[in-house]
Amino acid sequence: MGKPTGFIEYKRENPTKRDPFERTKSWKEFQILMPEPVLRQQGARCMDCGVPFCQTGTTMDGSGEIGCPVYNLIPEWNDLVYRGKWKEALERLHKTNNFPEFTGRVCPAPCEGSCTVAISDDAVSIKSIEYHIVERGFQEGWIVPNPPMKRSGKKVAVVGSGPAGLAAAAQLNKAGHSVTVFEREDRIGGLLTYGIPDVKLANEVVERRVKLLEDEGITFKVNVEIGKDVSASELKDEFDSVLLCTGATKPRNVEVEGRELKGIHFAMDFLTENTKSLLNSNHKDGKYISAKDKNVIVIGGGDTGVDCITTSVRHGAKSITQFDINRQKSNVRGENNPWPLFPIVHTVEDGQKEAAAVYGTDPRSYQVSTTRFVGDDNGNVKEIHTIGVETTIDAKGRKIRTPIPGTEKVWPADLVLLAVGFTGPEERIIEELSLETTSRSTIDAEYGKYATSVPGVFAAGDNRRGQSLVVWAIHEGREAARECDRYLMGSSNLP
Repeated sequence: MGKPTGFIEYKRENPTKRDPFERTKSWKEFQILMPEPVLRQQGARCMDCGVPFCQTGTTMDGSGEIGCPVYNLIPEWNDLVYRGKWKEALERLHKTNNFPEFTGRVCPAPCEGSCTVAISDDAVSIKSIEYHIVERGFQEGWIVPNPPMKRSGKKVAVVGSGPAGLAAAAQLNKAGHSVTVFEREDRIGGLLTYGIPDVKLANEVVERRVKLLEDEGITFKVNVEIGKDVSASELKDEFDSVLLCTGATKPRNVEVEGRELKGIHFAMDFLTENTKSLLNSNHKDGKYISAKDKNVIVIGGGDTGVDCITTSVRHGAKSITQFDINRQKSNVRGENNPWPLFPIVHTVEDGQKEAAAVYGTDPRSYQVSTTRFVGDDNGNVKEIHTIGVETTIDAKGRKIRTPIPGTEKVWPADLVLLAVGFTGPEERIIEELSLETTSRSTIDAEYGKYATSVPGVFAAGDNRRGQSLVVWAIHEGREAARECDRYLMGSSNLP
């Protein structure tokens, strides 16, 4: 611990970002690199706790999550940053996380919620330090291809190139196996590329890492859908093992009157088409769902809903409203959400700050439930009817939504984006391989083992655990690679 009194002497400084109004005029990332002296002070705030909850990466049944799922060695690289040893900090960071440039941008930082300083003060700015370590590594040329010394002679197919698939491929390649990653889209990255707006995670950042993985020997095949272009049985016959990292991409619907009207879209369709058009033609091809000059309603209060706001603002929407069915959260932890659990408190995300800057107010409306969509004579949605609801939890832990009389309201709506979560993975490859599934429709593969009901076939990430965070996907991809390696070789040296 380089500075025993650092957490007393220095206050937290948040990452510097461009002005919310100004940055809506482009699709460029808006986080600005901080000066080294500031970063070293921020690293000095780390207490090097005897029990660093920030890096524990675990869950408490019925309560929530604690710490970093990939077990980042946070106190170690914070201390190294404080002492100006950036290359050593990068080595410690890469030891547990294949892609800190992704998590440093889009992870909600459960580590910071479990930081010991956060018991009575602002947490150490862990995510910001992580971001700066890896970006300095790229700037200095420290991050270079590192192919394995020898090959095992085994071939592994990884299906899906999102964070779980890329992490699994990277680890299996390190073990010496010949890895081929199959992606049905036209670019590698899965939700990293098409599920997260370019302003939050630029495609060039994803491509930069993919190029390194290619140089290390991994083969990527795009526009190949397993079960359509290549059968699952062919895949199993050609490769010694198959690892499924296909995500949980089936969107949850809002099944109310008028759902069939034009202008109502799933959030991921909206986000995917926008990014494709942006990357292909800077939107000149017009092959995207435009929010320009429209009254936009986003149904869903989570991160995907915020991404829809981020995108709609840049399109030039007339207005943007985000429906959240829950109450507005408190600014402080509740009694049932103590430290070191991830804090369930009110926050204002970047997209919401941008909407407030452009339209003058936070776009969220709380305790709102949609009762029906109403269209015009041409079948286009023109308004949404809603009612306020009160949410309670019954004895079995189920959420009960009770309408509040007198809270009915009509909202103008030209574009409705459904961001209410996902119901599980798509079934085609599951059915082709005759895999057993759980009651939640996810692939049945035990956590920590990742083996499916079919020998030699493994599953990791959202298709196994359900919709989750990028950092959990990386964690599962790494662990599944270890178990796949053990299956192929009898033992494994992978972490």
